[in-house]
Amino acid sequence: MSVAAVAKDVNTAEAQQELTDGFHLVIDALKLNDINTLYAVPGIPISDLCRMAQGEGLRVISFRHEQNAGNAAAIAGFLTKKPGVCVTVSAPGFLNGLTALANATTNCFPMILISGSSEREIVDLQQGDYEEMDQLAIAKPLCKAAFRVLHAQDLGIGLARAIRAACSGRPGGVYLDLPAKFFSQVMSAEEGAKSLVKVIDPAPEQIPGPAAVKRALDVLKGAKRPLIVLGKGAAYAQADEVIREFVEKTGIPFLPMSMAKGILPDTHPQSAGAARSTVLKESDVVLLVGARLNWLLSHGKGKAWGEPYSKKFIQIDIEPREMDSNVEIVAPLVGDIGSCISALLEGIDSKWPKAPSDWTGAVNAKKEANIAKMAPKLMNNASPMNYHSALGALRAVIKERPDAILVNEGANTLDLARGIIDMYQPRKRLDVGTWGVMGIGMGFAVAAAVETGKPVLAIEGDSAFGFSGMEVETICRYNLPVCIVIFNNNGIYRGTDVNPTGGPDVAPMVFVKDARYDKMMEAFGGVGVHVTTPDELKRAVSAAMDSGKPTLINAVIDPAAGTESGNIGSLNPQSVVVRKK
Repeated sequence: MSVAAVAKDVNTAEAQQELTDGFHLVIDALKLNDINTLYAVPGIPISDLCRMAQGEGLRVISFRHEQNAGNAAAIAGFLTKKPGVCVTVSAPGFLNGLTALANATTNCFPMILISGSSEREIVDLQQGDYEEMDQLAIAKPLCKAAFRVLHAQDLGIGLARAIRAACSGRPGGVYLDLPAKFFSQVMSAEEGAKSLVKVIDPAPEQIPGPAAVKRALDVLKGAKRPLIVLGKGAAYAQADEVIREFVEKTGIPFLPMSMAKGILPDTHPQSAGAARSTVLKESDVVLLVGARLNWLLSHGKGKAWGEPYSKKFIQIDIEPREMDSNVEIVAPLVGDIGSCISALLEGIDSKWPKAPSDWTGAVNAKKEANIAKMAPKLMNNASPMNYHSALGALRAVIKERPDAILVNEGANTLDLARGIIDMYQPRKRLDVGTWGVMGIGMGFAVAAAVETGKPVLAIEGDSAFGFSGMEVETICRYNLPVCIVIFNNNGIYRGTDVNPTGGPDVAPMVFVKDARYDKMMEAFGGVGVHVTTPDELKRAVSAAMDSGKPTLINAVIDPAAGTESGNIGSLNPQSVVVRKK
């Protein structure tokens, strides 16, 4: 056989062999691991990836800004316990998504940020490639793990490591770097399929040690004023039934952090949410379940905890380094929440003493007094509305629709809603979390609607809404059942500040007076409503939730109603110097 004939046969065989490339390997690997939704902002080099993913049956939700897409992926991870995936372009797109990735890591949400990047050989020599940036090096300090895949045959392992890192132990954000050249690499489809990895048990149970369980039970049994604090880690764990059984068997009052509200209903007789200050100060033994003693709990010390009163802390956390982070933990329980609570339950028999009645009675008395004191503020139907009267109306909406998901951000809008709006089911309240960052609203709302199919009510301060407001177009484009309520008080905290110089510029904290945010929604085909009283607000929100149509309600709030920095004024110190003019 001639050389020409041999070459012809080889070419024919190659032509008949089925091939795959980097694009399809990414898609196939995601599908193999039951990841069926991408949150993205398309652009070179990942536009084709988004097109092909949609063609292969994945749902691709395209945003207007990468930070919002990243926030959507992060909260998708919280809701599903599978890593949410955000896809971005290189350099600026990557950096936009990185904010959400860092926030996901801080909040312990499993998330994977996949970004295209420039070619290594040019980046490493700093030769000035298109959007040149060493993205892997930048991402590493801000996430749980970071990987780069240079060769198509390594994609399966790369994604498997990303999934396992995102989900195992304490969940968090993972960065996966895919240089542009990776996507066009071609290999045998058969070999490509063999290279993919189905991740088995990415978050295995971690059983606490028997000695640790006994120690915790001994401390708890000796308590005169015990308290259980439920954190969002407890909500993420989806160990709702075993947590409920433990709380009710022990009779101990529980205090839910904001995203843990609803694991047990806020109306549960053991809920101490309305007596927060009392139980923090007066408790003697505190069991932390998926809650960290960070700034949100005053670091476990100081006036909020009634110092110099001595307390004993029991802490359940999957991360052993969390123990003793601020104060001594006398009984650390390292393991997953479901396993730890189940182990504690095994040690509680019929002879176990219920929480002392003098303690539970005092907590209930304080709770009822606070609720009664708050009630008139929530019933006011005056115009303009203040925060209490507006939130009182929305409280009634959630009570009528306990399966709806509440997204909440702002300053006063957030601080007051935490205490006023009762939640009845777990993982129904999504808010700013550990860092307290603004701008999560629209990303969280989109993902909540996409991942659960439930109606979403997003309660936004007008300042917080501005960080992600353009995503109302995304909500309309995908026709999502999201109702946005903007508490419009014409500014940050309040809309009454003035320029002390008398110059033409408005004060830094003031927005356009009487802005009509509802018109934005109408511009994209959604429903816009303008309301001025609590009764109007309740009717408008109820109609929107019933209709399932994208809706934005501009709720006019008294510009003078706000409070500087909400409940974290200590983080916004005032100047002690008065300048003479």
